[in-house]
Amino acid sequence: MAEFSKEINSKFANERVKAMLNIKFTANYLDNIGSKYLKPFKISEQQYNILRILRGAKGKITVKTVKDRMVQKSPNSTRLMDKLCDKGLIERERCENDRRVVYVKISEKGLRLLDEINLDDFDSYLNNLSEKEAKQLNELLDKFREK
Repeated sequence: MAEFSKEINSKFANERVKAMLNIKFTANYLDNIGSKYLKPFKISEQQYNILRILRGAKGKITVKTVKDRMVQKSPNSTRLMDKLCDKGLIERERCENDRRVVYVKISEKGLRLLDEINLDDFDSYLNNLSEKEAKQLNELLDKFREK
């Protein structure tokens, strides 16, 4: 991939504007790669994220907790979970004391699917960064969101 401004054939008012657009461009680039890897499994990146959250929870958690932990916040996360439920990848349960609260957990089928998905190749897209550079990038991205 070429240098960002050449890739989109554009000039920028300053380096900060260029950085912001470069972040968006790179995020889209990574989303497209992730979608390509997940397409054979018939799940989206957001659904994959939900499954990973539920696997890490090691038990049932509220839908709200899942929404809070998602990397890509989505207004249709309930619909995404409905689809996962329909596929038998997660299980849903209403709270007995408060019917507004819904718990979800990953099913055995969902765990098997996550075991099938191998994203090791996805890591290869980051191999051109050293650990030190990756750490610096993480620090800069965290700083970007401090406002």
